[in-house]
Amino acid sequence: MGHRKLSSPRRGSAGLRPRKRSSELLPTPRSWPQVSFEKPKLLGFVGYKVGMTHVFLIDDRPNSPTNGKEIYVPVTVVETPPIIPLALRAYTIDEKGEPNVLTEYWTLSSLNRDLIRRVKSLSEFLENEEKKKQFEEKFSKRLELIKSNLDRILYFRILASTIPRKIPSLGKKVPDLVEIQIGGGDKGQQLDYALSILGKEVNIKEVFREGQLIDVIGVTKGKGFAGVIKRYNVIELPRWHKHRKGSRKIGTRGPSLGTPSYVPQPGQLGFHRRTEYNKRILKISDNVNEINPKGGFVRYGIVRNTYILLQGSIIGSKKRPIFLREPIRPYYDFNSAPKITYINLNSQQG
Repeated sequence: MGHRKLSSPRRGSAGLRPRKRSSELLPTPRSWPQVSFEKPKLLGFVGYKVGMTHVFLIDDRPNSPTNGKEIYVPVTVVETPPIIPLALRAYTIDEKGEPNVLTEYWTLSSLNRDLIRRVKSLSEFLENEEKKKQFEEKFSKRLELIKSNLDRILYFRILASTIPRKIPSLGKKVPDLVEIQIGGGDKGQQLDYALSILGKEVNIKEVFREGQLIDVIGVTKGKGFAGVIKRYNVIELPRWHKHRKGSRKIGTRGPSLGTPSYVPQPGQLGFHRRTEYNKRILKISDNVNEINPKGGFVRYGIVRNTYILLQGSIIGSKKRPIFLREPIRPYYDFNSAPKITYINLNSQQG
């Protein structure tokens, strides 16, 4: 009796299941690195993908065969306007042994009209003086609660807002909200640091430095519904007249209810949440004339704010928000950035 071959390599990574659309456009990290900085700082930042170009730089990797030589490197430009910390969240361990929010502390200085577009319930605090007093009294008590439970607190996180108005090419006013953990120092220093930045703009230069490695978390390009050949790269074996009708079919799946199916099947391709590890920051700069090509970047426009150059490519389409995190498993600690000798500014319009 004829049948297919007895063994073959599995198709698709089981670690990437389920392959479904991401539930949010700007993902929040599920885990954070354990850092030992002397002073507290934010462990992440948010940027918007601009596009790619290329540079020439002096290779400074210690074990590279081209160390000390000028090499060609493709780079991705990410525009990183300031973010505004809105609230402080204190996490403790609950009775189930899981991290849970003890309370959160807001300040009126962090509220603005654009934020109300996202959180409409905050509008009453900006228009009514009596509501403002109630707001301040309510959250002053919460701050006292945080200070009295400082020894129980596991970690602090900041609820931060982006400022999309600073990037007109995005075409939106509603900010993106994201949680960013605070690392370094002790709990008292972290609390003082968090209170000092609430309602103020934080620049990426206060979070990352040139030359270091970071992790990139985002959502990939969406490609819609795809067949099994494109989605899993399976091989369609030659067919003949006795079994040609079974081509591209999955066959029986068995009665396994409630367990994932590892048989390649058609479905959603792209728009998945993914993490890319150890992308190196080659440059952080405010001088946009050093990066804007003639005519601007295709499908983005010109860069107007602080930007970073990341070595290689990253996930996502242009204008997509990208979360930048301290590296959770760095392979090397670079002390400085490589010397860039040339940045391509030729027109990308063709």
